[in-house]
Amino acid sequence: MNISIIGTGYVGLVTGVCLASKGHRVTCVDIDVAKVDAINTGRAPIHEEGLPDLLTQYAGRTLTATTDLLSAVRGSDITFIATGTPFDGKVIDLKFVKQVSEQIGAALATKHGYHVVVVKSTVVPGTTDDVVKPLLEKHSGKRAGRDFGVGMNPEFLSEGVAIEDFMKPDRIVLGGMDDRSIDLLGQVYASFDDSVPRLRTNNRTAEMIKYASNAYQATCISFANEIGNLCASLGGIDALDVMAGVHLMKELSPTVKDAGSSSQDAAAKPRRVRAGITSFLSPGCGFGGSCFPKDVKALIAHGQAKGVAMPLLESVIEINRHQPIKAVDLLERRLGTLMGKRVAVLGLAFKPGTDDMRESPSIPIVKELLDRGAAVQAFDPIATAEARKIFNGKLTYAESLEQVIERADGILLVTRWPEFKRLPELLARHNATAAFVDGRRLIDRNAIPGYAGIGLGL
Repeated sequence: MNISIIGTGYVGLVTGVCLASKGHRVTCVDIDVAKVDAINTGRAPIHEEGLPDLLTQYAGRTLTATTDLLSAVRGSDITFIATGTPFDGKVIDLKFVKQVSEQIGAALATKHGYHVVVVKSTVVPGTTDDVVKPLLEKHSGKRAGRDFGVGMNPEFLSEGVAIEDFMKPDRIVLGGMDDRSIDLLGQVYASFDDSVPRLRTNNRTAEMIKYASNAYQATCISFANEIGNLCASLGGIDALDVMAGVHLMKELSPTVKDAGSSSQDAAAKPRRVRAGITSFLSPGCGFGGSCFPKDVKALIAHGQAKGVAMPLLESVIEINRHQPIKAVDLLERRLGTLMGKRVAVLGLAFKPGTDDMRESPSIPIVKELLDRGAAVQAFDPIATAEARKIFNGKLTYAESLEQVIERADGILLVTRWPEFKRLPELLARHNATAAFVDGRRLIDRNAIPGYAGIGLGL
């Protein structure tokens, strides 16, 4: 198929390059000339594992980028809207979605043949039908359902593993205003594994599925943190052990037989398989990123605007707001005071595998450390450049893990970078007396003398 994607941010570019690798002819559209040039020359404008290799392989072949939205839409069978939808605290900002809907409509006015416009941006229920569709009709002079179709296809990508998530999805949600729209959208995913569940639904339901999915995962995180905070205050309990026991519930660790074995095969031994959601059921210093905080807050605001109270999700956000400071409190208890202490912060990105610092727990943690008088030095394998934009010279940055811990009075682990697992060995060699707090429970509690961690306390 010929596909156009409007917006080359995180979602748009990953979608584009992955669909190009599946044999589709993809044109990505953006107003940023530098970004367009980078894509066309095979250079990744964002950090994402596997993206540079795919760009090198498909840029200039089945993937191109342009600033010409009109030509891209006219030359394609289906158009995805993948623009940003920032949240201002009350409503999501649909400015960019509206702008491109008007432009796509103008392009459809000059295009012959049936075309489907699909929203891939995260938008609250009703946006595709009540905002995008009327704008397309107004600016095209055509009628939805007769001359063109409108669909909604939410993304379920995790930063750091987005390429794998797209290529090996756990589900494909095909939203549309009618069967014809959904059928054409379904052709985009025709070459994907037949075993992947495909859910055909209306646009409002597809929009809600995205929000409900993110809200559920965020709720699991805040639940684990609330239990962890109680465990730490009671003493003699490690929340990590508690959650390990919760993970063993048959609903979270079902018993399965290896593929190929039959019920008559007496030699086949059943085994327990842990559900992926258990990775969200672990104590830490809170969630961040571009999705969970924004989407949960937007869903709360949307519910309230419709007269529906959302107390559970309000609590999810409130728990998460306080969680980063728990790690700072724990470090202060270890050191007695933070005033004048040298504190090493390990990790700045909101999660490993990305340089994204949007809503990262490291931001309130660093600010709180500075407010309490600490001298902060940080180390992150790839997010230092982003951190400099945020902290504006208020802390220093180390070039290596060894450097950041060498003279530190206290060490606070914030991001689960795999290379931080070397800490026990490095501390034994370089700074065995530093107070250590594990904000992500990455390190074995027995591997570092005087270990302290979220959900464990002192």
